Amino acid sequence: MHLYGYFRSSSSYRMRIALNLKGLAPEQSFIHLRKGDQFGADYVKLNPQQQVPTLITDGGDTLVQSPAILEWLEETWPDPALLPADPLDRQRVRAIAAAVGCDIHPLGNLRVLQYVREEFGQDEAGSFAWARHWVELGFTGIEAMLAGDARTGRFCHGDAPTMADIYLVPQVFNSGRFGVDMDSFPTIARIHAACNELDAFADAVPGVQPDAE
Repeated sequence: MHLYGYFRSSSSYRMRIALNLKGLAPEQSFIHLRKGDQFGADYVKLNPQQQVPTLITDGGDTLVQSPAILEWLEETWPDPALLPADPLDRQRVRAIAAAVGCDIHPLGNLRVLQYVREEFGQDEAGSFAWARHWVELGFTGIEAMLAGDARTGRFCHGDAPTMADIYLVPQVFNSGRFGVDMDSFPTIARIHAACNELDAFADAVPGVQPDAE
């Protein structure tokens, strides 16, 4: 198994967490997004979307898009489970994950921020203000979902990490870059701290990756 990623990429970060939780340690190659490695001809052959992560399976299959890869991991290595057994609980975990993966993360990723700067004349502060707005809007909804539900435990759903935590933790990391005040989101902050007490999360933090700068 071989993982192509970038230390600061949220989607690569969530992939590292999931692989760690599953006890999998693939070989790694690093695609420096700020230097444009994702546009190189060899990498585009692997991932025509020019994004990370890309996972090459032991059988040589090429997997892209972190939500789809995470579902494949769950189906292929079901223990420990990252989705609850009950269908309604699974829906809740997927909904929290989607609130990050669909509503927040896409609006603050590198290529969107670059477009905001280049096409709308924003400096870094302006592009970060854009990202901060969407993080805070999304976190407001997620905080209410977590704080108002008895199924929330030490983690987003109960007392074992799930797919929801895998999505949430990298987004909290990014929120620091954008200047989000996490005091406004105490449940999210508490869960983030609990996750990072686990080696699977702590070992996936961007700053400790081999390609970290």
